[in-house]
Amino acid sequence: MSTPSVRELAVGLLRRGISNAEVTRRLGVPSGTVSWWKHEDLAKHGKLPGRKRSTCIHCYGSELNHPAYAYLLGLYLGDGHILTANEYRRTQSLQITCDDHWPGIADAVEQAIRQVLTNNKPCRVKRAGCHDVKVYSNHLTCYFPQHGPGRKHERRIALEAWQQAIVDAHPWEFLRGLIHSDGCRITNWATRTVNGVVRRHEYPRYFFTNTSTDIVRLFTATLDAVGVQWKASIPRPTGQVNVSVARRASVALMDAHIGPKY
Repeated sequence: MSTPSVRELAVGLLRRGISNAEVTRRLGVPSGTVSWWKHEDLAKHGKLPGRKRSTCIHCYGSELNHPAYAYLLGLYLGDGHILTANEYRRTQSLQITCDDHWPGIADAVEQAIRQVLTNNKPCRVKRAGCHDVKVYSNHLTCYFPQHGPGRKHERRIALEAWQQAIVDAHPWEFLRGLIHSDGCRITNWATRTVNGVVRRHEYPRYFFTNTSTDIVRLFTATLDAVGVQWKASIPRPTGQVNVSVARRASVALMDAHIGPKY
């Protein structure tokens, strides 16, 4: 019977180098149970063969790639979601949903994850019309303390001081992450009559749409910091707010640092 005392005895024997088969014989515990106990003990102490301990800036003082983190933070606030560990999941997971129309963004998301969580390997999960780029680590809420119960627009979203310092140092990466998740660059058009001739006039424009007033505020505050002019719509009945960047100089600035999705 796998009582805690039996398990502790088995783990003690395994740590002394006693083989799984010998532990099974001595304690009368199924071999599969002994193997699992050994796996759990090695994982707990970061000693699994070929597996590295997850990085964490707070728990382990790991180095952090600030530009990549600023980009990933923008992605998380836009289309990201964290599932925390519970009785059904032993590990937290972060997923960023990427539209299949923009495969280059999915590649950029995966690269950012690899640069931030250097010891964790991301994967892609196919869904209808999109892929979720996912990574597993029990330190995700250390990196993204904005996680909490409910949807992001239903709770307060505010950056920690260390996060704000990174955004202040790398504002364009943060904006790029927000645009790549909940924004777009489109071409608007209008007509006007010149000397009796109707002419079509086209002009590019950036949009960012989000339901969280806090996230919209973070976006517009960062636009202000880099000198981009913007206008926000009146919230829709759904609560969504559209932030538009249409001034020629501001669009040119956005093009120089962000550009269209790809």
